[in-house]
Amino acid sequence: MAQQRRRSLADLGLTAQGGRDVTITGLSFDSREVKPSHLFAALPGTKFHGADFIKYAIRMDAAAILTDPVGAEIAADVLDDSDVALVITEDPRQALAYAAALWFGAQPAHMVAVTGTNGKTSVASFTRQIWLELALEGVNIGTTGVEGAWTAPMTHTTPEPITLHRMLAKMASEGVTHAAMEASSHGLSQRRLDGVRLLAAAFTNFTQDHLDYHDTFEAYFDAKARLFSRVLSPDGVAVINMDDSRGPDMAAVAKRRGHKLLRVGHDDKCELRLIGQRFDATGQDIRFAHGDEMHQARLNLIGGFQASNVLVAAGLAIGAGCIPGEVFETLPMLQTVRGRMQKAATRENGATVFVDYAHTPDALVTALQAMRPHVMGRLIVVFGAGGDRDTGKRPLMGAAARDHADVVFVTDDNPRSEDPAAIRAAVMEAVPDATEVGDRAEAILRGVDALGPGDTLLIAGKGHETGQAVGDDILPFDDVEQASVAVAALDGRL
Repeated sequence: MAQQRRRSLADLGLTAQGGRDVTITGLSFDSREVKPSHLFAALPGTKFHGADFIKYAIRMDAAAILTDPVGAEIAADVLDDSDVALVITEDPRQALAYAAALWFGAQPAHMVAVTGTNGKTSVASFTRQIWLELALEGVNIGTTGVEGAWTAPMTHTTPEPITLHRMLAKMASEGVTHAAMEASSHGLSQRRLDGVRLLAAAFTNFTQDHLDYHDTFEAYFDAKARLFSRVLSPDGVAVINMDDSRGPDMAAVAKRRGHKLLRVGHDDKCELRLIGQRFDATGQDIRFAHGDEMHQARLNLIGGFQASNVLVAAGLAIGAGCIPGEVFETLPMLQTVRGRMQKAATRENGATVFVDYAHTPDALVTALQAMRPHVMGRLIVVFGAGGDRDTGKRPLMGAAARDHADVVFVTDDNPRSEDPAAIRAAVMEAVPDATEVGDRAEAILRGVDALGPGDTLLIAGKGHETGQAVGDDILPFDDVEQASVAVAALDGRL
């Protein structure tokens, strides 16, 4: 039987009131998972405070409570009647993150992270693919789970600290040496990445999203900037996409922190400079420079923006210690991420169907613009907008489709608790000539049916997702699968 791990509060960098120290046998932030002698982290939340559950943690014989002054006040009566050790700090989330890092101890030696509104999953995946091509034991961690040399499912793009550090220690023990993480704005603002030892970090872009959580653009930007201002150590490498309008601002944040800059973009000052692109039906050829050295590579990837994602990923690999020339040799082997400009089906007349995760106005514009050079005929789009999210982006989504597609179908995305018809109506305000089809499967079928020779259909919004959130239910739904079924049915192959 494995010996139970034990640490003191002092071992975890924590100091209880009165200087008291106790032995801890585990960490929990969910009171239902508390075991005897655990440290229970009672954290402030958007809807309730974890201090409301301190009484349950004490009932399960927790040895210590970590919370903030507000939490201590909420649970004052319960704490006064208990001999539990109490750790009060102004920032319990950060304290928990560092405690989790110390508790689990190990993590892959070469860690990198990427933030930005769009492109995080692609960059993390491309970085992992580069490492695997170089015979390194690498993984990517994020929206699509943990992929690569070690695999695991996940429920959050950036897991909470206990789950994250448990996972990092497990993969390190099984030989994973390189890991690329997606750093969401939620995860950064909630300090979930604190305690992760990064060699390099990247910024892709900044556009409207998550204003239901961050309130303002600047609060949203500041959350992402924390990857550089707080998480990445001063001796780390900052890989910044300078083609984005906020790239210079993020580079300034990194420079103030003392990071070595590896800038990506078209500007002559960029260390990784994209010089040219040539598109065809199956991908693109790119010409770029690293310092004074010129390079050319074939990318079997649809969408001009993928060149930027690939070079950002290359920058992360270089920043984590890989040899630049060897990194560039792997680029022709990179494959698209599931649900990101993924080819789903081809009709008998040669028309193609692609699926992409674009669910913000900028992402939809980028996806449609990027698809256009690969299309000989009409560009058709099927998309919607999610419920219980930033309502302001709905008409902007409609405007994006209106301005950049030839034929538009507006359908349901993940309506969640909202009225799907009301969401569609908000989108349709900007694109009144679109065809409204509430049922997403029918909308995809009608989009496929509209395809003529040389046309392309883009199904946007859900990407890799295999379910549709309607009310409290998650109904099975896969855009790629639905596209394949629609093509097979219309071409008489069912």
